[in-house]
Amino acid sequence: MEKWLGKYSNVFYALLRIVAGVLFACHGAQKLFGVLGGQKQEGLLQVAGVIELVCGILIAVGLFTSIVAFIACGEMAVAYFKAHFPGGFWPILNKGELAVLFCFVFLYMASRGSGILSLDWLIGRAKRK
Repeated sequence: MEKWLGKYSNVFYALLRIVAGVLFACHGAQKLFGVLGGQKQEGLLQVAGVIELVCGILIAVGLFTSIVAFIACGEMAVAYFKAHFPGGFWPILNKGELAVLFCFVFLYMASRGSGILSLDWLIGRAKRK
């Protein structure tokens, strides 16, 4: 299976980056604008909403992905330890699975960068010509 699907790993990574970025931006939109079934937030959660919206959009389009994914990873780590960890260690019990998953997906993206099908990739190609 690896030989067959492995040929498409760059495309699958691009899809992961786009989908994760859009979903993260949606969480930010919930906090900032009260849309998509969310409630408009104030204070620190509003700051989190700005980080989620801006970083999510930049990750989805693949612009400065390493930097913004690292910021998003940190925000999710803080969210887990501030909001979920007081409810117990295990994410499945304290409802922190999404924060942990986003944290590690963004950590991976921070290490890998934007990849193909991204603005960084397009800019890089333009510079090589």
